[in-house]
Amino acid sequence: MPAWIEYFAVAVCAISAVLAAEGKGMDLFGVMVLALVTAVGGGTIRDLCLGVRPLFWIAEPMHLWTALIVAAVTFVIVRFVHLPHRLLGVADAFGLALFGIAGTEKALANAAPPIVAILLGIVTGVAGGILRDVLRAEVPWVFKPEVNLYATAVFAGALVFVLLEQSLPPSEGNRYIGMVVILILRLAAMRWKLRLPTFQTRAR
Repeated sequence: MPAWIEYFAVAVCAISAVLAAEGKGMDLFGVMVLALVTAVGGGTIRDLCLGVRPLFWIAEPMHLWTALIVAAVTFVIVRFVHLPHRLLGVADAFGLALFGIAGTEKALANAAPPIVAILLGIVTGVAGGILRDVLRAEVPWVFKPEVNLYATAVFAGALVFVLLEQSLPPSEGNRYIGMVVILILRLAAMRWKLRLPTFQTRAR
């Protein structure tokens, strides 16, 4: 996995965290904490499940610096320029795509079975956002019916990536195909309100 993918994912997730803090009355410190949790939370849980030591952001502290610098810059920008709320969803979609496949690929590289690798890809993609939303006292996006095809998009992209890795010779193109699948599904769901059926009981 090229290093730029994880760094870009960290940066995008930090941006989404700052945008998500809007209206919560957080100061700069609170926004920084939110950005760090969002940027490294999913990967931390992944590495703990895989038994990887040291954790990725301890082995490469530049992940932390990337999240902090990007969060600080975004914090300053949004004080002077109004960014559309939709940008939060787009930034989050890129974070899902990048971290989802990064997590799946790292799990496969550590000899995880395919179904476990897919699950850890989902965890890597969505866990940081769950922690972000819990800290800002919101229902996590992944559990909101109006947030369309969230974890489902990661599952689909991770599944495509694993199938390509198992059926074709290893190729860098496989990971990018998986990322594109996640990104297209998530953005299409945002555009056309695609969603899974919600749980409802039959009236007696």
